[in-house]
Amino acid sequence: MTVPPLIVAPSILAADFARLAEEVRAVEDAADWLHVDVMDNHFVPNLTIGLPVVQSLRAATRLPFDVHLMIDDPRRWAPGYADAGAYNVTFHAEACDDPVALAKDLRAAGAKAGLAIDRDTPIEPYLDLLPSFDTLLVMTIKAGFGGQRFIPQLLDKVRAARRHADAGHLELRIEVDGGIAADTIAQAAEAGADAFVAGTAVYGADDPAEAVRKLRALAERAAGGA
Repeated sequence: MTVPPLIVAPSILAADFARLAEEVRAVEDAADWLHVDVMDNHFVPNLTIGLPVVQSLRAATRLPFDVHLMIDDPRRWAPGYADAGAYNVTFHAEACDDPVALAKDLRAAGAKAGLAIDRDTPIEPYLDLLPSFDTLLVMTIKAGFGGQRFIPQLLDKVRAARRHADAGHLELRIEVDGGIAADTIAQAAEAGADAFVAGTAVYGADDPAEAVRKLRALAERAAGGA
């Protein structure tokens, strides 16, 4: 699989759940990953799709699945998403007492391992763990609900992670999730993010595929000038 310099990952949290397969196909030729938000109504106060839906969707598209687990006890559930064919499985630092061990389990199951940092969590305690991960997901909102307003101050975490990754020559994808749209994606790219989750900005558009292309162009322009 070729690895593009920048990733745009439409979030199906903003899609029409009654037509998920069609909604996925609508972005298939434009998106790099498909972002799948799994919420358990415990770690976050919302309930969304789970493993059976991921397994069904896997047969409906060739897009790599970027699964974001907003759940308690990810050690129990995360490897199942890797087994179901997820390309990247990200779990929350706040929900796991041994993130490095779970990262090893995910890699052993054939997936990339991602660590997510929620809005109110400092990033500094986790910087030294980053060599064990393929992806760092920085929430630019509070995890748990789609459609929230982007919080630009949280990009300080992206800047800190990018400095750390560059200094250590880490092969780390730094992803941002929350309020990413045409008016915010450039800020995130300038801060050092290279993967962008976009929900409403894609699935609220008349042409979701074109929305993905426009977001990528904005990010590429900003990253080129960074």
